Amino acid sequence: MFSAREMPSPSSIFSAYASMAASVMLFRSMANDLIPYPVRSYLHNTFRYLIKTSSPVLTLVIEEFCGISRNQVFEAAEVYLSSKVSPQNRRLKISKSPKDKSLKIRLEKNEELVDSYNGIELKWILTYAESGNNNQICDINIKRYFELSFNKKHRETIVNSYLPFVLQKAKSIKDEERMLKMYTLSSNSYGHPGVKWDSINLEHPSTFETLAMEPELKNAVMEDLNRFVRRKDFYKKVGRAWKRGYLLYGPPGTGKSSLVAAIANYLKFDIYDLQLENITRDSELRRLLLSTANRSILVIEDIDCSVDLSDRRHQVEGRKHAEPPHKLTLSGLLNFIDGLWSTCGDERIIIFTTNHKERLDPALLRPGRMDMHIHMSYCSFHGFKLLASNYLGTSGQQHQDLFTEIEGLIEDTNVTPAQVAEELMKSEDAKDALEGFVGLLKRKKMEGDVCENDETEKALIPEAKRARVNNGKQGKTKRKNSLRTPPRRTRGGKSL
Repeated sequence: MFSAREMPSPSSIFSAYASMAASVMLFRSMANDLIPYPVRSYLHNTFRYLIKTSSPVLTLVIEEFCGISRNQVFEAAEVYLSSKVSPQNRRLKISKSPKDKSLKIRLEKNEELVDSYNGIELKWILTYAESGNNNQICDINIKRYFELSFNKKHRETIVNSYLPFVLQKAKSIKDEERMLKMYTLSSNSYGHPGVKWDSINLEHPSTFETLAMEPELKNAVMEDLNRFVRRKDFYKKVGRAWKRGYLLYGPPGTGKSSLVAAIANYLKFDIYDLQLENITRDSELRRLLLSTANRSILVIEDIDCSVDLSDRRHQVEGRKHAEPPHKLTLSGLLNFIDGLWSTCGDERIIIFTTNHKERLDPALLRPGRMDMHIHMSYCSFHGFKLLASNYLGTSGQQHQDLFTEIEGLIEDTNVTPAQVAEELMKSEDAKDALEGFVGLLKRKKMEGDVCENDETEKALIPEAKRARVNNGKQGKTKRKNSLRTPPRRTRGGKSL
């Protein structure tokens, strides 16, 4: 044991530590200045390799960039690991931008995270390294990468199964977190001709759960959408563009726009609202359509009245009307829907809406252009019950008499879901709102009966007119006969 006289004092220990630390810092600084970065990196990697040669652990390095483009595996790992943080993690980064729906949580520098996959333990660590001159302190000289460590005997499982699982899981997380966009047309700035896409956040609350549609039709649409998004390989195998066309038709107020928003929220697709009246030529249409992203919905509302696409009719009439040299034509639109231009993009949905299906050119309606025709009809009793549950929070048990009366009236009355919703919003009291809706249905039924009587009378008018005319002719004939002068007779019975 050391005697009290031989025991070093705390001040001498601290001085020795400070001297050693200063020497290490001086040596490191001299090494950074005298030894080039590639040589330092090579020596560092060689030292680590010699240490880990006998280790059963394999480490995969996932860098942030592949050349000048971002590494998709790094991005997926960053998103995936944010969902796996635990109380054991002590340093995390948290952020939120105006476009984010929720807070973003990411691993901090040198923070470790342990994951498990099919009983295999995996250790992730986020590492920062210098990628240039140490004297330049700039973010661009900092290289980030993940180190994924596991037992090397599981290499095939991790590479062929676990990493694809991380990519797919990250995609699902990003789809849930992504803020949907709605793009609309606006004029180009700085004097450039034409139009361009501008976007706003799409925050429409419509979903398939809130749509007042018949269950069979709703399920058919959802099944068709699910079949479309999972058949990428099928479309490629049969040689077709990966797109799907829908035609929504029916009276105004039946929920066509709400169905478009519900499809966007269901698939997590952006919406491009294309107003054809703002486009002057086919080349401009192609430029706009080529600038739309994949996984998007292109919507053309009121196609029957938005623009006069009448080139086919003019050709049939023998080109009686001279067409302008540069004009948006029906053939230009059809070429994008299912021509060569339709292959410029994947996983796209094209939706046309109209109030009058019979006015559309038959070329728009054939399969391959409009694959599914969806009739948006008037509100049924099932649709009313769904709207009553959404707006009033009632399922009908508390107001059974009113629901029974509504069921008898609504099937014989043409009322749109928009009219139902407007009536249910007039009162916060469920009974008052339902009674008001009953009154609306009775008024509409009465108006319908009056219209039917008017139509019947109109149909009977020609018959009545013909009867009056015939009666008039017969009366005139009788009057003429009655006013005719009787013949004078002679004595011999002959007329004079």
